[in-house]
Amino acid sequence: MAHIVATGAGRAMMDRRADPTHDYILGLTGEERPRVLFVGTATGDDPSYILSFYQTYDSDRCAPRHLPLFHRPMDDLAGFVRGFDVIHVGGGNTANMLDVWKRQGLDEIMRELWEDSNVVFTGGSAGGICWFEGGTTDSYGPTLQVLPEGLGFLHGSFCPHYDAEDQRQPLFHAALKSGELSTGYAVGNLQSLHFDGDEFVTAISPVADGLALRVEAVDGEIVETPLPIRVLDAREPIVAGPSS
Repeated sequence: MAHIVATGAGRAMMDRRADPTHDYILGLTGEERPRVLFVGTATGDDPSYILSFYQTYDSDRCAPRHLPLFHRPMDDLAGFVRGFDVIHVGGGNTANMLDVWKRQGLDEIMRELWEDSNVVFTGGSAGGICWFEGGTTDSYGPTLQVLPEGLGFLHGSFCPHYDAEDQRQPLFHAALKSGELSTGYAVGNLQSLHFDGDEFVTAISPVADGLALRVEAVDGEIVETPLPIRVLDAREPIVAGPSS
């Protein structure tokens, strides 16, 4: 079955070259040299983000490629995307990203892979929200809003940056109480959630004292249940604490 690894931060995690989260993701493929596709739609195929991807997922650890959708270089999009073991979605504007995917047909290609492949889907922030039914987003400006139109591969909602942005927690709580979002998950910038198919496996973190919660509204009150966190060993020292 396909896997999903949803992370709190997108670009900030990508810039952490030696973070063991990357090795964890590659290890799920079972391949000696996994083929990894970076999809940077949420930042408009920002060249600096793409460069960061190639610096982190370098050719010594995998076979990296990226998919530009604003200047798309191929006709057979489905044939291209199906050739990868990992699909890594960058952070950025979740709403715009999903709209472009729908226009290009990438959402349906990913859904087919989710239903019938062993691909590892991953990413942080927008690249984490998209796999769920919805979440909290800054897609519409500096005041955060609810985005209820995720791909829905996983049931429930996702709130990234839970330890780093003051608006995240109150908006997520309010949306759960109102029913605008369904019961879901919240993570800090450096924490990730691993699902095997639609089954939760574990939270992972490169640092101790990470933040990963199951969050739900029960009789009008918010209940936050800590999730088990597996602390990963780093290839080299990792600076502790949340990243921005």
